[in-house]
Amino acid sequence: MANTTSAKKATRKIARRTAVNKARRSRVRSFVRKVEEAIASGDQAAAAAALKAAQPELMRAATKGVLHANTASRKVSRLAQRVKGLSA
Repeated sequence: MANTTSAKKATRKIARRTAVNKARRSRVRSFVRKVEEAIASGDQAAAAAALKAAQPELMRAATKGVLHANTASRKVSRLAQRVKGLSA
């Protein structure tokens, strides 16, 4: 348990940041799931639209430090590859 005033404040800050980060991560997962579902249904137009919406969310999460930049780029790349593969 935190004893000093500064440690108590740090605990409060960490709790706030954790809540924000959790919300951001959840939002990113929702967007990615929409792309996955569109890919699974085989609808390329819907998948492309979902990817276009998901890409900025992934990059925003990377900018905010919720995801590592390379992780976000890798996810976007792999999703884009799968969406492109639907046309073949």
